[in-house]
Amino acid sequence: MSENKRETFGTRIGFLLVSAGCAIGVGNVWKFPYITGQNGGAIFVLFYLFFLILMGIPVMTMELAVGRASRKSTLQGYKVLEKNGSKWHIHGWFCLAGNYLLMMYYTTVSGWMLSYFFKFSTGKFEGVDPAGVGEIFNRMLASPVEMAVFMAINVILGFVILSMGVQKGLERVNSFMMAGLLLLILILAVRSMTLNGASGGVRFYLLPDWERAKEAGITQVISAAMNQAFFSLSLGIGSVEIFGSYMSKDNSITGEAIRICALDTFVALTAGLIVFPACFSFGVSPEQGPSLIFVTLPMIFLNMPGGRIWGSMFFIFMTFASFSTVTAVFENIVASMCDNLGWTRTRSVIFNLIFVLTASLPCVLGFNIWSGLHLIGERNVLDSEDFIVSNILLPSGALIFILFCTLKAGWGSENYLKEVNTGKGIRLSGSLIPFFRVVLPVLGLIILIDGLL
Repeated sequence: MSENKRETFGTRIGFLLVSAGCAIGVGNVWKFPYITGQNGGAIFVLFYLFFLILMGIPVMTMELAVGRASRKSTLQGYKVLEKNGSKWHIHGWFCLAGNYLLMMYYTTVSGWMLSYFFKFSTGKFEGVDPAGVGEIFNRMLASPVEMAVFMAINVILGFVILSMGVQKGLERVNSFMMAGLLLLILILAVRSMTLNGASGGVRFYLLPDWERAKEAGITQVISAAMNQAFFSLSLGIGSVEIFGSYMSKDNSITGEAIRICALDTFVALTAGLIVFPACFSFGVSPEQGPSLIFVTLPMIFLNMPGGRIWGSMFFIFMTFASFSTVTAVFENIVASMCDNLGWTRTRSVIFNLIFVLTASLPCVLGFNIWSGLHLIGERNVLDSEDFIVSNILLPSGALIFILFCTLKAGWGSENYLKEVNTGKGIRLSGSLIPFFRVVLPVLGLIILIDGLL
């Protein structure tokens, strides 16, 4: 397919919102706040921002550059840009596998958000005592039918949207969801910060606490910040690369990457302003990981005046955050099949709808009928799938993108720089290439080894 026949985003803001929607997910809301709390509050945030600039933005420019220069999804993108006889394109198959694997469990998690929105909005939490809140979550996990239904709603709706095309489907719907997400997160943060005793949570979250950082260990704080800055952007499996292939050449890639990272960081930071003030106001611990979303926060909403409304708003916000990622990654899968096999968009959508629906069932059943199934170590199906994506495919994939864009044996730094600096806006200095070529791979290797250990 030639460049002029490839569909592009209709607006710049559409591209930014869809790309940010891919990066923004449930991890921004439950993982970022509690890791911040464990690692010294603002000290962790400062290290996080440092590594975001040092690693996150550069690697994002590389994925976007490969996409925009090739006008193809990852596998064909490598083939267009690599030298004859090179084998870089093999990584494209791992990227496609990573996107499938990610959706095999993320659609289930997104289904949880939708289920909880319906539970709050229809009054299922009315009159429930604290012990009952945890029981509602356990009953959901124990029900393969409930989980399969909400997973299927996400999958079917996602592919229906993509069947409308990039502009009329993906861009239009995700732009609406992202606008709604940003509005909801601001409303929820303001509400949380006006609760009695909320100021203690704000101080805990945003004031540097060297004692807490020392207790966690400064090395651990730095490691956690580096990992979070990298993983929060979902770089390494081509999820962002596909949107580069739909970009216009009017604006430089560096400026756009900064804007996407800024939106992702804004949501992560603001999520903390929902979680910590609310937890401190009601005297509960915010350091609980996923149970924070499904047990702790619902208990808090039930004790708030108008809790049913606030709970419904929070879980529609979480649904938007997760579903924007689902549709963005689905687009990568659909476009890859079109590019690699020459399929029409309709054929790719139908095939992938059936495949993802089927492939997502093991994760659903892993919490009930197949609860005794452990794949990697003692991990259940979801955690095993997440381990492969997060600890292996993302960091190793980012490492390959870095080497491809900076080494002569790959695409090469001159071609990469030329593409990144095409268009108006912030330009990337060539003096940074030695840093990208030497230091970034070392940092990527550290993240990979740390994840495996």
